Amino acid sequence: MSLPIIGVVGGGQLARMMAPAAVALGFELRVLAEGPDVSAVPAVASATVGDYTDLETLAAFAGGVDVLTFDHEHVPGPHLRTLTAAGVNVQPSPDALIHAQDKLVMRAAVDRLGLPNPRWAAVSGITELVEFGKSAGWPVVLKTPRGGYDGKGVRIINGPGEAADAADWFTGEPLLVEEKVPFTRELSAMVARTPGGSAVPWPVVHSIQVDGVCDEVIAPAQGLDPEVAAAAQDAALTLAAELGVTGVMAVELFETPRRGPGFLINELAMRPHNSGHWTMDGSVTGQFEQHLRAVLDLPLGATDVLGSVVVMKNYLGGANTDLFSGYAQALAAEPAAKIHNYGKSVRPGRKIGHVNVVGRSAADLPGARRSAEHAAAILRDGRDSQKENS
Repeated sequence: MSLPIIGVVGGGQLARMMAPAAVALGFELRVLAEGPDVSAVPAVASATVGDYTDLETLAAFAGGVDVLTFDHEHVPGPHLRTLTAAGVNVQPSPDALIHAQDKLVMRAAVDRLGLPNPRWAAVSGITELVEFGKSAGWPVVLKTPRGGYDGKGVRIINGPGEAADAADWFTGEPLLVEEKVPFTRELSAMVARTPGGSAVPWPVVHSIQVDGVCDEVIAPAQGLDPEVAAAAQDAALTLAAELGVTGVMAVELFETPRRGPGFLINELAMRPHNSGHWTMDGSVTGQFEQHLRAVLDLPLGATDVLGSVVVMKNYLGGANTDLFSGYAQALAAEPAAKIHNYGKSVRPGRKIGHVNVVGRSAADLPGARRSAEHAAAILRDGRDSQKENS
């Protein structure tokens, strides 16, 4: 029996969560890890420690797999093009991945496809930044085109005076500046697409951010106009098709009831995404299984929601450095909660796991949110403060 070998560049939590899906399907998952103690290493049978920015290391790793995919988008594009030219099956392709690697390239593509973009510009210095702010209105958002995530590489500029304080951000390469969009909430439209062009969306979800980090996801987004939801899914499917995306892609959105079709596109991620972790317990096909199916050009699974509403709650590093010490209390207090741990050492503010709770009906949403928050708090703090205070 010959089953495929999937190589994942990056050993973070996304690679770790691909492992159970690969095992269930009988596939072998290999990881090119940044170090021996990163999240995915204990979860896979084969992990190579190496530098993903080194072409020889990448080529050696890719030589033993049937398809090469990613835990993150930071692999140098020229390296991936060299591998593709040598016959390596890279999914998503470097021509697609560049739209998640470079926000300036992404913004231009969204414009080209006629999809709803905020006002934006490439700026090379303070003068251009101030000119944009005068035209679009203050405040504006300054972003590094590459490498930013979870609020990193993002700076709010409130006026010309603050623009001068950002001089150290200009190091030769243009930066992205955008209008600061007034929005009602953040949404995420996730899709998966195969190399053969088959694609399916999940329901649009509500993503709640705290200090630039995804804190909670509600699936599907409650009270969202069905026409807006359909338009958001269509936009995600259009991007996936026109950019040649393979695997899972998340399209992060601003809900803007008075502009465009009711949303503007924020950012893209061409891999499983935090806003899709709810699918692990709340969808017929979870995003990690779907990603593996997609990059192997297998038929995609159904994306129906199990129950009526699903809540995903991240838990970050806090007072409790021994996470397992909180398991008994969390599992006893919230038996419907599904706990996912990323195998990371605890540091304050570090994303170390999430909790999913499925509600049978929309009326269960408040209770599902309380349950997810309660379980996450016990794990974070190592104690059940609700019980102590009752």
